[in-house]
Amino acid sequence: MHVARIRSSYTGKDGERRDYESAYLRRTYRKDGKVRHETLANLSGLADGVVNAIEAALKGTPLVPAGAAVSISSSVPHGHVAAVHAMAVQLGLPQLLGPAGRQRDLALAMIESRVVRPSSKLAGLAWWSDVTLGTDLGVAGASTDEAYAAMDWLAGRQDAIEKQLAGRHLGPQANPSRMALFDLSSSWMEGTHCPLAARGYSRDGKKGRLQIEYGLLTDPAGRPVAVRVFPGNTGDPTAFAALARVVRERFGLERMVMVGDRGMITTARITALNKPDSDSDSSDAAAGKSMAGKGRRKPGAEAGAALPGGQYGWITALRAPAIKKLIAEDGPLQMSLFDQQNLAEITSQDFPGERLIACRNPVLAAERARKRQDLLAATEKALAPIITRVTAGRLSGKDTIGIETGKVIGKYNVAKHFDVTITDDSLTAARRQDQIDEEAALDGFYVIRTSEPAAGLDSAAVVAAYKNLKYVERDFRHIKADDLDLRPVFHRLEDRVRAHVLICMLACYLTWHLRRAWAPLTYTDPQPPRREDPVAPARRSAEAAAKAASRHDPDGQPVRSFRGLLAHLGTLTRNQVTFAGTTQAVAMLADPTPAQRRAFELIEAPIPLVLK
Repeated sequence: MHVARIRSSYTGKDGERRDYESAYLRRTYRKDGKVRHETLANLSGLADGVVNAIEAALKGTPLVPAGAAVSISSSVPHGHVAAVHAMAVQLGLPQLLGPAGRQRDLALAMIESRVVRPSSKLAGLAWWSDVTLGTDLGVAGASTDEAYAAMDWLAGRQDAIEKQLAGRHLGPQANPSRMALFDLSSSWMEGTHCPLAARGYSRDGKKGRLQIEYGLLTDPAGRPVAVRVFPGNTGDPTAFAALARVVRERFGLERMVMVGDRGMITTARITALNKPDSDSDSSDAAAGKSMAGKGRRKPGAEAGAALPGGQYGWITALRAPAIKKLIAEDGPLQMSLFDQQNLAEITSQDFPGERLIACRNPVLAAERARKRQDLLAATEKALAPIITRVTAGRLSGKDTIGIETGKVIGKYNVAKHFDVTITDDSLTAARRQDQIDEEAALDGFYVIRTSEPAAGLDSAAVVAAYKNLKYVERDFRHIKADDLDLRPVFHRLEDRVRAHVLICMLACYLTWHLRRAWAPLTYTDPQPPRREDPVAPARRSAEAAAKAASRHDPDGQPVRSFRGLLAHLGTLTRNQVTFAGTTQAVAMLADPTPAQRRAFELIEAPIPLVLK
């Protein structure tokens, strides 16, 4: 017996052709030398599944319940680590780290897991077995000692790794402007025995905690290239000089334009750097002891002699006291310069041989004025209960009143704008309006200084280059909080601390490329509008604004944050499947969603069954 399927068609009175299929249960036999068919039943009215089951049974196929047809022995998250590993391979990161081997696999796993799931090293070791990363890279079950040995190995290769990155992104072909961005940040330490831990200006707001400083060097687009760790009381100029020497001496880049924040790049540092027989090592060491904290500098460092004919140029900005001097009655910076434009190039005898580009941003001026008024009002509100207690006689004594006042007067950093008078039975606080107005006159003004001639960079290009420091600040946000969770630091040995920061920098390098590739799937603006006016605030493109408003892309697919996209990719699992009647498990991927498929398309990689 067998199931016979007969396909037929007919044309109706309306002229439309209709196709249909009939199914019959038939017995076939031979009689008088001829094959005969006997129809036993018409199966056409049964559901397709029933007909298929009868046909399979007649063919001898064993039938099992649907729930017993397939068993899944394991289902492991795979998509997120597969995407990050595919990007790492595409960037040549394994080869960048060093020769193949156990330590390279462990270091690569630490970098990739820092992107996917930031955590401590010990937590990361346990997590590797929960995803395909551990099995595929052969690091599942790695011991703590192995992980620390891999960190030591990676720290020893830092110069070689960064030299290759510098060749890729700071060399003359990749970076014709010969420009590099630099900034300094800090993170607090857990523990007190690390030689690098010291008290200094905390950019994390962790007052009283020991910390480390680390300087990040990037290309003009903010792509991380190198990082250096310093003691927690290192000043900005010292850190800048140290990393600039690395660029010149170890990377072999003789001609660069270094861009740094105000107070970081001083004339003395650049002059020393450009001297062939620079003795800046000793001067930097001495300066590191006296410049604990951001912005501290030696008197006279802001204005100095013209630079010699060195190969390193720079772009930075002036501090408020220097701007205040330029804007004085007899100074070169006058309000009339901004009647028709928002930037003007000026010169000053205090900065011989330098170009000064003065900028005025009305939006920034309004925001600073609003913020100042809010802080002044908040300080007055905090002082009001103390004044009430003094007036009512519940608080007396000059010293006691002074202690209570000191607890709140500096909370919002505007104590300098108040005249506070304290006696044994009175307390008054009045605004220094003249001083407030004097400070407000500088709102929205900033002055950029550079050694680069106008033939190489016009005024607008200098302003744009300085404002590109926002990319380094963005990298710090990604490294410290948004993506990679560098802080706090738990390591005690200097080399382990440096290795930890290097792992985070290389993970930031990976993240930079992933964010750029996945911009269509996230809230990142894939094509920011070109800024005709470098002083005006940056604007988002219409496409990015539409994505943010609707939370969907033009195709109607949901838009996610970068972290949200990685979490969604993690739902793409690799399963060990065993089919009924067999004993061998088969590795199979779950069906990818449209977003998961698109994520791999954007990084130009197929969805791999195994990482390698």
